[in-house]
Amino acid sequence: MDAELQEDCSQKDESSIYYDLPDVLRITVEPERNNREETELSKNVMRKQKNWERTLEVKRSKRKEEKKRKKLNRQNKEPNDHQLSKRAIKAEVKERLEGARGAGACLCVDLSMTHCLSDKEISRLAAQIRRLYGSNRKSLNPFHIFLTELREDSRLHQECVRMNDGFLKYLIDVTEDSWFDLFPSEDVVYLTPDANEALECVKDDKIYILGGLVDETIQKKISLSRANEFGVHTARLPIDEYMVKKPNPKNFHSKILAINQVFDILLSFRETRDWTKALLAGFPPGKGYELQTSAASPEGSALLDNSL
Repeated sequence: MDAELQEDCSQKDESSIYYDLPDVLRITVEPERNNREETELSKNVMRKQKNWERTLEVKRSKRKEEKKRKKLNRQNKEPNDHQLSKRAIKAEVKERLEGARGAGACLCVDLSMTHCLSDKEISRLAAQIRRLYGSNRKSLNPFHIFLTELREDSRLHQECVRMNDGFLKYLIDVTEDSWFDLFPSEDVVYLTPDANEALECVKDDKIYILGGLVDETIQKKISLSRANEFGVHTARLPIDEYMVKKPNPKNFHSKILAINQVFDILLSFRETRDWTKALLAGFPPGKGYELQTSAASPEGSALLDNSL
């Protein structure tokens, strides 16, 4: 009996060793495989890390070279090629505009007739005021600009604020008063395309009035009627004296200009004292006019002679 038990035990021990052998092998083999995979992953991470570091180094090197190049360019610039900072430019522009407000020639936009304009025309007028102010800021000899009869609750004021960045900070005079109450009537020249007399020159002791109407406005002679109502002097740009109709497929010819276009011509004349140059610079070619080939310069024209 004891012999049989011993035999059975020996058989169980052998079978347990046999069946347990694969588990032992798995225990010893699987860590080796995991270690190998981890080693491969570590190599990939290290490889990517090295590539990234090389990329960063290349970028750093390029930035250093770019800084050196810019520094050399700044050093090689001539002293006369010095560029003013934005702050300095703004300060210079502000000084010019403030100087014009103190002693410059006056130009006023009469906004008493905006009730005649549609909403679309109001938007166009607001855009023209923005361009007019932009031209004045760029000028070395700017005008003192007035916007008269512009109420804060008006459509035009609201549109100017909406469309024109910084409108409330424009270096101009905005008032609800009429120009007739602000300026002596004997010093006023109301510019209208319907006037009989051509403008001879631009004088610093005069106040020039532009009617606040857009060039699409259908009503005729409305600005001339406004000027005649107050009995002030009227004049037009000397377009007929210096320009002629130019043939075009549509046979279109117009002397009606936007207020900013009239303003640009006046600015140019103040700088050049030459109507030919002023009209060439500011008169839109699409209006169907061109300069006369025999147009005389102001130095030899009757217009300037009469103004001296």
